[in-house]
Amino acid sequence: MAQIDFGGVVEEVITSDEFTLEKAREVLSDEIVAVLGYGVQGPGQALNMRDNGINVIVGQREGGKSWQRAIDDGFEPGKTLFALEEAARKATIIQFLLSDAGQVDAWPKIKPYLEPGNALYFSHGFGVVYRDQTGIIPPDDVDVFLVAPKGSGATVRTNFLEGSGINSSFAIFQDYSGRAKQRTIAIGIAIGSGYLFPTTFENEVYSDLTGERGVLMGCLAGVMEAQYTLLRKHGHSPSEAFNETVEELTQSLIRLVAQNGMDWMFANCSTTAQRGALDWAPKFRDAVKPVFDDLYESVLSGAETRRTIDANSAPDYREKLNKELSQIGDSEMWLAGRAVRSLRPENRTKKR
Repeated sequence: MAQIDFGGVVEEVITSDEFTLEKAREVLSDEIVAVLGYGVQGPGQALNMRDNGINVIVGQREGGKSWQRAIDDGFEPGKTLFALEEAARKATIIQFLLSDAGQVDAWPKIKPYLEPGNALYFSHGFGVVYRDQTGIIPPDDVDVFLVAPKGSGATVRTNFLEGSGINSSFAIFQDYSGRAKQRTIAIGIAIGSGYLFPTTFENEVYSDLTGERGVLMGCLAGVMEAQYTLLRKHGHSPSEAFNETVEELTQSLIRLVAQNGMDWMFANCSTTAQRGALDWAPKFRDAVKPVFDDLYESVLSGAETRRTIDANSAPDYREKLNKELSQIGDSEMWLAGRAVRSLRPENRTKKR
């Protein structure tokens, strides 16, 4: 492990310099890794491992869009693509990458195929941490661990193809074989992690659920909508309101933050912008702090878990989800966004 100073707090992280891809291949040389679920995280992780020389098979419900997507990605039915139970039976490491609600439904079918010494892998500790609600209680004679990429499944793949990787946390819930850590790190490197940092199943879930509902998605969407609506109310055009709310953030400022941090982004904006941001940032921080306190408590109490399982297990879940997503996509703000994106030079070129 490498010791890195994170603003005065020293953490140990693992990169491919300390744990090479060659070492990962050696650790996994006798393993069959079954990626169960080919929806969000499954494709990126499966394809990256396959490209890195790991023996990967995919388990997916036959006949659906994800089954066909796996075929389109080069997995062959009967050879490297199987029904969920058949893939689990063949595996020594089961990557349980179905949706959280999907894991609850599939667990009774998958559990019998976990042989002593096998490994059960997650990319989110949801099912295990909230096992009183999910019923996912691993047997005592298997390794249980997770590697959680800090990004979408699509980014796991695109970053890998670009050579940058994506940072991931890792945790070991149960070490039956005595090799759980080696297996965990090997898969973390094989899926293309930029670097790996340790956590626990509990902390991964608490931070992940908070982040998704907070800054990463829920808060971001809500704050954007509030500012866009305010500007429109005061007579600004959709184009102006969208550019000042979303386009400038995503196409310019957030890239500066990614390069060298928030202070560097501030330093590369006008003095007027700097002064305003420095004055107003504490006001926004103090305004949203009570909301984040409520959010974290909701995560800790399991209320968010119950909401997720109940909503995502409903027979009309997909229909309701599509309706909610269309309400966002069909709103003036995101219709304006569609128009703005179409005017980007690279998109205008595609039309010619």
